Amino acid sequence: MVIVLAAGASTRFGSPKQRVLLESVLDRVRSSSVPEVLVVLGAHDVETSAPTVHCPDWERGRGVSLHCGLAALPAETVAAVVVLADGPDLSPAAIDRVVAVWRESGAEIVAATYGGDRGHPVLLARPVWERVPDQGARSLPALLVPCDDLGSPGDVDSADDLPERFEPPPAE
Repeated sequence: MVIVLAAGASTRFGSPKQRVLLESVLDRVRSSSVPEVLVVLGAHDVETSAPTVHCPDWERGRGVSLHCGLAALPAETVAAVVVLADGPDLSPAAIDRVVAVWRESGAEIVAATYGGDRGHPVLLARPVWERVPDQGARSLPALLVPCDDLGSPGDVDSADDLPERFEPPPAE
């Protein structure tokens, strides 16, 4: 199962960036070997083609939103892949690579890297779910998987960061 974190307020973006980016990220997730997806919403209600869970405490941190998503997964789920809704260039192959390394290694946390920097996707095996702090899983040690050849998923913080294929949001 893939969890897409889309709970943030998008303050720097100026409007809910999830409305612009989320479906593109979902298309990329569904092109991977793990097409099942759950979107975690919080600050904004966003129409989406995927199942959602609302995280009422999203303001406490990304890890809190992640916990909302993890808690909503079926009991038989043994691991979850986490991606961000503001990473529109996510490569489906990065998801596949992280999952393959997890299957080979059995590591509790497997994370993609780009240029040596830890990024997404991140796979979390069920035994580590309760150890994720409110700030997110970045502080937990992970088996790192280079994905430089696949390109970074991107990080859209403001409308100026939008790739050209996206239309800027209307002014609010």
